[in-house]
Amino acid sequence: MSDTSNNKPNPNSIPCKDPPTDRPVRVYADGIYDMFHFGHARSLEQAKKAFPNTYLLVGCCSDAITHQFKGKTVMNETERYESLRHCKWVDEVIPDAPWVVDQEFLDKHKIDYVAHDALPYADTSGACNDVYEFVKLAGRFKETKRTEGISTSDIIMRIVKDYNQYVMRNLDRGYTRKELNLSYVKEKRLRVNMSLKKLQDKVKEHQEKIQTVAKSAGGMNRNEWIENADRWVAGFLEMFEEGCHKMGTAIRDRIQESLMGQQSREMLPNGMADGDESEEYFDDDAYYDDDDEYYYDEGEYSDNEDDKEKEKKDERKNKQETNNEIKNEVGNKEEIQT
Repeated sequence: MSDTSNNKPNPNSIPCKDPPTDRPVRVYADGIYDMFHFGHARSLEQAKKAFPNTYLLVGCCSDAITHQFKGKTVMNETERYESLRHCKWVDEVIPDAPWVVDQEFLDKHKIDYVAHDALPYADTSGACNDVYEFVKLAGRFKETKRTEGISTSDIIMRIVKDYNQYVMRNLDRGYTRKELNLSYVKEKRLRVNMSLKKLQDKVKEHQEKIQTVAKSAGGMNRNEWIENADRWVAGFLEMFEEGCHKMGTAIRDRIQESLMGQQSREMLPNGMADGDESEEYFDDDAYYDDDDEYYYDEGEYSDNEDDKEKEKKDERKNKQETNNEIKNEVGNKEEIQT
C-alpha cells in the first residue's frame, strides 16, 4: 500500500547496512494482502526496485494467524497466495509467513533486507512492540511509502456503505437469501425498496422527456398535456399497486406455509415434520416470528355476548311475571274477605 510517486526510500530515515554486490539482493516483504489492489502492487514495486539487482520474496500470513491477530479476511489464504503469484514484481511467494520475523527465518531464506512502510505494527507480545523492531535495529530494514486513498479497509467500507444495492444485485444474479444470510422479511423489504427506486427513476425520466417535448411543442393544447400526465400517473399507481399486491401475497403464502409446517410437527412424535431442517438467519431488523399468530373472531364473541344478554332479559321477564301473579293472588284474597 505504497506510492510510486515517492518510490525511492529515504536512506537516512532508518540506518541500513550496505548490500552485497556479488549476487542479487534478497529482499523480503510480508503482509496479509487481502483483496489484492494496486496499493499492494506499488509497495512491492518499491521493494523490487530498492536495489539494481533484487530478488523479491513475499511472505503472506495464513488464515489462522491473521484471524488471531488482525481479524477476518474476505479472501482465504489460497486466494491471497495466488493473487501474489500473479504480480509481476514478485519472484517468490512464501506461504504461512510468520507474524514476526526472527533471525532463524532470515537465515533460512537468506534474506538481506525486509521491506515495509515505517509505521509501527504491534507484535504478538501484547506490549505494543513494533513487529519490525528487530530488523530495524539490525540495519536490515528498507522503508517503502504507502499509497494514499486505497486500502483493503477502504474497499470494504465502500461495500458496506452501499450494502443494499450489492445485495439486490446478487439476488438478481441468482443468489438465494440463504446464501446472502438474509431473513425472509429483509429480502421482501429490499425488493420493495428497490422497486420503488426503479419507479421513481422511471417517473423522473418521463418528467424530463415531458419537459423536453413541451419546450419543442410550443403551442400544443394544454388539456392534451394534462390528459397524458394523468395517464402516466395512473400507470405508475397501477404498477405500484401490483407490486404491493405481490408482496402481500408472498407474505401470506409464507405465513400459511409456516402454519402448515407447525401442524405437521405437532403430528409427529418427535415434534419435527419430515424434511424440516434447523435454520438460523441473522436479521438486524426487529425479530419476526411466523408462529406467533393470533386471530380474533368477532362473530364468535358477539354471539356469546348476545346469548348472555338474552338470558338476562328472559330472567328479568320471568321474575316480573312471577311478581305480577303474586300481586293478583293477593288482590283476589282481599276481595273475597270483603
